[in-house]
Amino acid sequence: MTTVTDREQQVLERIDKARRRKPKVKEERITSAHGAGGKATQTLVEAVFLDAFRNPALEPLGDAAQLTVGDTRLAMTTDSFVVSPLFFPGGNIGDLAVNGTVNDLAVAGATPRHLSCGFILEEGFPVEDLRRVVASMTAAAEAAGVTLVTGDTKVVGKGTGDGCYINTTGIGVLDPDRALGIATARPGDAVIVSGPVGDHGVTIMLERGELDIVADDLESDTAPMHELCRGLLDAVPGVRAMRDATRGGVATILNEVARAANVSVVVDEDMVPVRDEVRGASELLGIDPLYVACEGRLVAIVDGDKADDAVAALRQDPLGTDAAIIGRVGDDPPGMVLIKTAFGGTRIMDLLVGDPLPRIC
Repeated sequence: MTTVTDREQQVLERIDKARRRKPKVKEERITSAHGAGGKATQTLVEAVFLDAFRNPALEPLGDAAQLTVGDTRLAMTTDSFVVSPLFFPGGNIGDLAVNGTVNDLAVAGATPRHLSCGFILEEGFPVEDLRRVVASMTAAAEAAGVTLVTGDTKVVGKGTGDGCYINTTGIGVLDPDRALGIATARPGDAVIVSGPVGDHGVTIMLERGELDIVADDLESDTAPMHELCRGLLDAVPGVRAMRDATRGGVATILNEVARAANVSVVVDEDMVPVRDEVRGASELLGIDPLYVACEGRLVAIVDGDKADDAVAALRQDPLGTDAAIIGRVGDDPPGMVLIKTAFGGTRIMDLLVGDPLPRIC
């Protein structure tokens, strides 16, 4: 049980008061932090986009919108990929674009069906590189059981597009009798991750040569999670929500859970699976692996009584062999994420500030 001192309570109350203020973009121009998945991104989305486009389907701000067409429940999502470099250990921008959109549908509880694809190509981009990207997309789509059914291509001037950007939109079919959502989390629930965190973000960073670290065995975890998600949902009736831990990492997801459900989330640092290479690079950068992006890992909120069953179900899939319970949902302090450190202390794990790892997806 986590106890909070009077001084800590004052800090928590100030944070809660600040969070309840109407979001406002203070900057006059967009910065890279607005795309990092942390506080700046959240403020931009809520103060500009949600304020302008607000409607019941958009307002939950989930990985995918849930729609009803006739008697059919659908999930729809869209994502843009600007990763640099375009080719990296474990994948490239092509399979990343397919897997990322498939995963946003899968964690919403949908069966992915169809994708659209938009290319923005820079003048001078090698056609052979484009063929490699398209081949990877084809293989990823076949692995996920989806079809690319429509698309678009634009070419921009040399020096204005960084080679290749890709946008993908996906549609999937939802189970009519199942509703998932982070707002349904309740005290006593377990927080589960499906495997080691931070692999993708650190792989991209090392591939850029920004640190003098050699990690031959480390590669991006980009992969389609549709079978992993389906296996969990079929085996465990107590799944409240699943989220795709991409920009902002696991920490951002847990903050979204805490705020949406007005609960606390307490994470045990020692229980979080992290590869040694990821931990070492993160320490050199001065960042927490929990904030580093994944591209083939999910966070699940599950009824506490079903937590062991959920871990066992995830471990049946090759993508979930290292699944672990990393924390629990509580009721106090509401809206906050706390982490029990390896040194025996407790600290607040708030949304990411700044942009320590730009262009990772």
